[in-house]
Amino acid sequence: QAQLVESGGGLVQAGGSLRLSCVGSGRMFSRHTLGWFRQVPGKEREFVASITWLGDRTLVADPMKARFTISRDNAKGTGWLQMNNLVPEDTAVYSCAYQTSGLDLYTNPAYFGYWGQGTQVTISS
Repeated sequence: QAQLVESGGGLVQAGGSLRLSCVGSGRMFSRHTLGWFRQVPGKEREFVASITWLGDRTLVADPMKARFTISRDNAKGTGWLQMNNLVPEDTAVYSCAYQTSGLDLYTNPAYFGYWGQGTQVTISS
């Protein structure tokens, strides 16, 4: 099964934290770079972070670099996005996906597939 399933979203106050999870299955999960994106209605999907299949390299978008951390555990088939010091502008649907092409870390969602359905994150001021 290739589908990814996200969880961990919710409503928190500004300054709070959330830890999102992304669960995949078996060998497919452990063989792919994993990426997190977010989207608000009417806007394009925005890159948040990605991590190589081995977990030895990560890429985090500049606006989130000081606040967000991406990690994974292939034995558990799970990836995480730790989000700290959240602000209302972080409100979005957060989705994870496999990077399905390319050998480097990419920020363009066109390089990704097998998207999960997403989890809503809402930050109140």
